[in-house]
Amino acid sequence: MAIATIAAVATKPSSIPLLTRKRPKWIFTPLAFCSSSSSSASRRKLILYSKPGCCLCDGLKEKLQAAFLLSGPHSLHDVDLQVRDITSNPEWESAYQYEIPVLAKVLSDGTEETLPRISPRLGVELVHKKIAAALIQ
Repeated sequence: MAIATIAAVATKPSSIPLLTRKRPKWIFTPLAFCSSSSSSASRRKLILYSKPGCCLCDGLKEKLQAAFLLSGPHSLHDVDLQVRDITSNPEWESAYQYEIPVLAKVLSDGTEETLPRISPRLGVELVHKKIAAALIQ
């Protein structure tokens, strides 16, 4: 009787959710940097140049998402992240095709400053620390 119960539990689809779980799809929506609201003027802005199917890009996106959720003295809660698909713009593709993922901060005058490459091997806390330090400068 116990063997029948184990077999019944093992064959239930709900008992193997990790094997059938799909990876989340990234939905890219451009952020409006030119907004009339005063709160968006005080927000810091980052741009991530990437392309679909890039495992390094996907890894950095996941780490950035986790880093933005961390709290602390140098919180990143006020940072807007815009993900740009380099295959959608020939200028971006020629500039970054061999360099992605590329992270850049938007300066107050609207220009971009490329940040030093973040190693995909860094933990979320170190990614948070590096991004916070880069945005302070």
